[in-house]
Amino acid sequence: MARIMRLSIILSVFAAIVLHGAPAEAGPVYAKHGMAVSPETNASQAGIEILQAGGNAFDAAVAVGFALAVTYPSAGNVGGGGFLVGLTADGKPVAWDFREVAPAAASRDMYLDDEGEIVPRISTRTHRAVGVPGTVDGLLGVLEKYGTMSRKRVLAPAIRLAEKGFAISYRLSRSLARSRSLQAWDASMAAFHPGGTILEFGDTLKQRDLAATLKAISRKGRAGFYEGKVADLIVAEMERHDGLITHEDLRGYHSKEREPLLFSKG
Repeated sequence: MARIMRLSIILSVFAAIVLHGAPAEAGPVYAKHGMAVSPETNASQAGIEILQAGGNAFDAAVAVGFALAVTYPSAGNVGGGGFLVGLTADGKPVAWDFREVAPAAASRDMYLDDEGEIVPRISTRTHRAVGVPGTVDGLLGVLEKYGTMSRKRVLAPAIRLAEKGFAISYRLSRSLARSRSLQAWDASMAAFHPGGTILEFGDTLKQRDLAATLKAISRKGRAGFYEGKVADLIVAEMERHDGLITHEDLRGYHSKEREPLLFSKG
């Protein structure tokens, strides 16, 4: 536990995640041995589970990241990207870049019409807006270099949440009911409104297809996502809807450990 106490990490996961601040009236929260914080309770609990099992903060951060892909669908995801910034037990700063990248076929004028005018919504609401995802490679890279646990152990909470389900929070129920982008796609509706049912606060959300994807990642590492069946499904979806991501784009994606910028206050 002393090792956990010495190891602090700031997890900045996924480009879209917003870490909501505590209410103004709330004071600081303290813990003797370790802490996991995220925008969603089940994901935070996944991090606590890993810490209690003897994992370090990097193990816990990766567990939280994958759990958010299940329980925080408006932002947490395996199809996006982000950054991780942390500090090892011996004081080494870590910066890991796993942002999405443009597909090889992307071009400067891909969102313009023949007159050079921007085509509305094509850069935000179509498959041409999608970058090659980096989350899976990035989280696995961090785990391999700085973690202490196996992929199987660290992904177990996320797989359990996807397969067995979890109770929908009030915030998530509101998000699912209001999301126009979700309602635009049959696959999204099937996942989050099964059988046309509008899931409500307290209902159980199960995501068996996502569980299958997470299991493939658990078994095969990055090959379970960037190659094989999952990659085939991604590319097929792109081809059906005029997207640009190819098998070569997926195989060629690699996250990067960056040299962090360090500065002193004052």
